[in-house]
Amino acid sequence: MLKKPDENVSAYLASEEIKWKFSPLRSPNFGGLYEAGVKSFKYHFRRVMKNTKVSIEEILTIISQIEGILNSRPLTPLSCDPTDLSVLTAGHFLIGRPITSVVEPEIIDTPDNRLSRWQRTTKVVQFIWKRWHCNYLNHLQQRSKWQFEKNDLKIGSLVLLKEDNLPPCKWVIG
Repeated sequence: MLKKPDENVSAYLASEEIKWKFSPLRSPNFGGLYEAGVKSFKYHFRRVMKNTKVSIEEILTIISQIEGILNSRPLTPLSCDPTDLSVLTAGHFLIGRPITSVVEPEIIDTPDNRLSRWQRTTKVVQFIWKRWHCNYLNHLQQRSKWQFEKNDLKIGSLVLLKEDNLPPCKWVIG
């Protein structure tokens, strides 16, 4: 971490009117949007893991893969051109490009006693992806009845398409 702020960084932050705001300890309600992502992850993680016994390495692997999934979701279009289907993701802020993953064969329906430890970890990630992906897309399409005015979809709008059998970190955009 930085012990003494770099003068160039401080000058840039001041010129762009960027202010650091820190959340108090044990106050997730101050986190807003990113804490909603953490809450969403915890909800599905607890339901999938239940009483499953896994090692710390497996837990860390699952968490890092789920982190990749959450940071791969599209946030907004990168350009105003309707033919350009590239989107901004949280991965752009973290690593400078979209987050991708290796496509593993789907093993959700395979019994646990036939799987290796790695395959069990992959199965957990795939199961969480399926649940979270559907839940997230359903949440995005909710429209309040007459309470708030929202823009209608128009020709040329960038949309997420719902596909049931997508691998983790894969989004269909149209």
